[in-house]
Amino acid sequence: MKKIYYLKTCNTSVRILKQLKEAVSEEYYKSFTIQEIKTQALTVDQLEEIYALAGTYESLFSKRAKKYTQMGLKNQALTEKDFRRLLLDEYTFLKRPVIRIDNAIFIGNTKKNVQDLLEKVKGK
Repeated sequence: MKKIYYLKTCNTSVRILKQLKEAVSEEYYKSFTIQEIKTQALTVDQLEEIYALAGTYESLFSKRAKKYTQMGLKNQALTEKDFRRLLLDEYTFLKRPVIRIDNAIFIGNTKKNVQDLLEKVKGK
């Protein structure tokens, strides 16, 4: 399974998708299912699938989201159950992009993460 969860208004996500597209053949890129999370919300099953690969809900959770500060979450001791609920309630809390390639997952936009992703796809 090859799947990408992203936000089309996130310039960083769009840039990473462009890098991915340039790194592989058009046929390989088209084999990805691409889901824009604002217009097509993450389902419970989808979250559980990526959680199984990520290991924690917190690793999928973006503490950079504006709502994180607005909701005062910075000052709370959040549990895994809280992270799960928040991820399902609000699309902005998902680190972006989340790219799944079979049993590998790439979460977020750190330089190392993007480098690992590009190495993975080039090695197919």
